[in-house]
Amino acid sequence: MTVVAFVLIAFMLLVYVLLDGYDLGVAAATPLVARSDRERAASMAAIGPFWNGNEVWLIAAGGVLFALFPKAYASVFSGFYLPFIIVLWLLMFRGIAMEVRGHFPSAIWHEFWDTAFWLASALLVVVFGVALGNLLRGLPLDAAGYFRGTFAYLLNGYALLVGFFALEVLVQHGLSFLILRVDGALSERARRLSGALWWVSLVAYVAVTAATFIERGMALTLSPLDMLPLFSLASLLAMKACIASKRDAGAFIASCAFIATLLIEAAATLFPYLLPARPLGQGGISIFDAQPGPVALVTAIVSTLAGLCAVIVYGSFAARRMLGKLHVDE
Repeated sequence: MTVVAFVLIAFMLLVYVLLDGYDLGVAAATPLVARSDRERAASMAAIGPFWNGNEVWLIAAGGVLFALFPKAYASVFSGFYLPFIIVLWLLMFRGIAMEVRGHFPSAIWHEFWDTAFWLASALLVVVFGVALGNLLRGLPLDAAGYFRGTFAYLLNGYALLVGFFALEVLVQHGLSFLILRVDGALSERARRLSGALWWVSLVAYVAVTAATFIERGMALTLSPLDMLPLFSLASLLAMKACIASKRDAGAFIASCAFIATLLIEAAATLFPYLLPARPLGQGGISIFDAQPGPVALVTAIVSTLAGLCAVIVYGSFAARRMLGKLHVDE
């Protein structure tokens, strides 16, 4: 049951990145493809019906972490207080920009909220990527499992590399979604930029994969874990083929597959640790250390599965009702 709990947490975070990833990517890509006030408004409108629902997965994952692995929850939220405050401020600025922009007719205010929109979204992606990079690298934990480093410690070279890789991947993911949602010149610019960014994705993916093997001291073997990057590479190549042939839905699906395989690789690398200690191999907080009692664990898993069913049903209904092509001229 403990392994099932780990898989549930990983699944919820994966779905969050796939869903909120495209609207964060659209926001971060807006200054690169939107040339006019109307096009910037269209970029916001493309994700307007979905972004609130997408963030439910992040909130739910935090609540489920508390229920399934309370010790890890306590360590994360106490040791990383400043990064979490930064995340909250970025989420607030992004949400305020989405909701308030349309209430101000002034072009100056539009520029202000547009900048807040894309900048907060881009920084949010980088912060999440840096967090993942530090997990893969390992954290300085004391005997009780609490973080004993500083905020500056988290801004190491490897974590920043992962952070900027995450930004590039989600910008491309957002462009794939934007192509599906809008028409006209905005869509064409997004398609051209997506094709150019594919080469950046390829180089960055190779660099991050190599850096991860070096950072973790892993030797390249024929084990199942070491073969996982091949699935990511296959998804990346499929994305390139779809972009070249203008199969927009296929490109978005391939982008989803690429992100999913990356996160599965990360989860497989971390297992069974939720917070690995640095130096690697020196312990940390594992899923077996952080689990509650048997009754609490089963109750939390059952409740989580029921909640997931409700979120999936509602999310599917909302997507069917609200997905469709937006016309920039309107």
